[in-house]
Amino acid sequence: MSTADQDKPCILLVDDEASILNSLRRLLRSQPYELLLASSGAQALELFSTHKVDLVLSDARMPGMDGAALLAEIHKRDPQCMNLLLTGYADIGTITAAINEGRIYRYLSKPWDDDELLLALRQALAHQHAERERQRLLLLTREQNEQLRQLNTSLEQRVQARTAELQQTADMLDLAYAELRRSYVTSTEVFSLLVNQRLPRNKQTNQQVIALVRAFASHAKLGEGDSHDLHMAAALYNIGKLSWPDALISAPADLLHSKQRDTYRAYPAQSESLLMSLEPLQDAARLIRHHQERWDGSGFPDHLKGDAIPLGARILKLAVDFVELQCGLVLERQMNHDEALLFLQKYAGRLYDPDLIDDFCQVCAQQLPDITLTDSDVRALDTRRLQPGMVLARNLHADNGMLLLNEGKALSPLLIEKLIAFEAIEGARYTLFVRVPEHLTALTE
Repeated sequence: MSTADQDKPCILLVDDEASILNSLRRLLRSQPYELLLASSGAQALELFSTHKVDLVLSDARMPGMDGAALLAEIHKRDPQCMNLLLTGYADIGTITAAINEGRIYRYLSKPWDDDELLLALRQALAHQHAERERQRLLLLTREQNEQLRQLNTSLEQRVQARTAELQQTADMLDLAYAELRRSYVTSTEVFSLLVNQRLPRNKQTNQQVIALVRAFASHAKLGEGDSHDLHMAAALYNIGKLSWPDALISAPADLLHSKQRDTYRAYPAQSESLLMSLEPLQDAARLIRHHQERWDGSGFPDHLKGDAIPLGARILKLAVDFVELQCGLVLERQMNHDEALLFLQKYAGRLYDPDLIDDFCQVCAQQLPDITLTDSDVRALDTRRLQPGMVLARNLHADNGMLLLNEGKALSPLLIEKLIAFEAIEGARYTLFVRVPEHLTALTE
């Protein structure tokens, strides 16, 4: 057998009718598969014992050993083999037995549709490849953990300068191994660290986005499936940025020139395409594709509008923008927590689902206790609405980062005049977070 033949997936076709086998062979002979044919369950098991079979396509009803019994035995011998059942009867008992005992991937009805059958074979083999790759990565992770432990023991003095980096890698690999054993969902957080490694520490967003969407899912009482999809989407939403140059990956979106902006607008779809081959991630990939859509339809990549945007994608956009506004990945100036929340509230109904804003603010207040915007005594006011006697609830910085006024500063008429004059000189507009005395409350309503 040539090397090319060895690389081909091996498919075992089983049917007691020679005409069916001949039809299947004619359909598949132009495909990149090695084909084995058997007319009974016993003959199929003989071939299975002497060949490395990747996929079995068996008729349901055969004399002697039926399809369900054959696939159950195949599963016992090789759980990684993909099993498909071909039936011309609406036999629920046979199909149920095949699913429960033979772990079939799919069942198809006779007469079959050629395109549907070919697609089912490709999908089954792709799923098998992904699972084998996952197992390979698990084994590699275990081996690398052991190698790292030995390396740290035997070369501690020589690698002292790199200890922190190696420990971080070891911890990440340990986490990957433990999480992959427990849940496919939580393992996605590990892969999200790949993007973080490309960013400065103050621009690493994934863990904060994950924490926010997890808290929001709990607050909104989303179902387990929706929560898992949203969690995975939060962990991997920017995986499509991995191929970007360093200068682009950390640049504010509003400063990108035309060509860079095209690259930026392509990243949600690119992230989706990287994940679509993994079946458990397909729903999460859909949320990732649409998390840059806008409520008014001006977003990308598909210009969806309003409720046409998946709910999970709308939630993810709120969390991503809230975090990235504070990291300087949206605008050149980094906002604090309150300013970012004020931005979301300002653009509710344009960029964001207006029905989600209040709940999102509550979640942020629970997750980030230092947020002052949710305090009923605090108002966000521009300089022309300030009144003497108000007290700053947050430090005020100029656009260049210079500290203008400290938190706790009481505003006087002269100070307010100076702020307005400073705005005119700088060509800027400032929003101040102030505590409003009770006798001034009515003036700010």
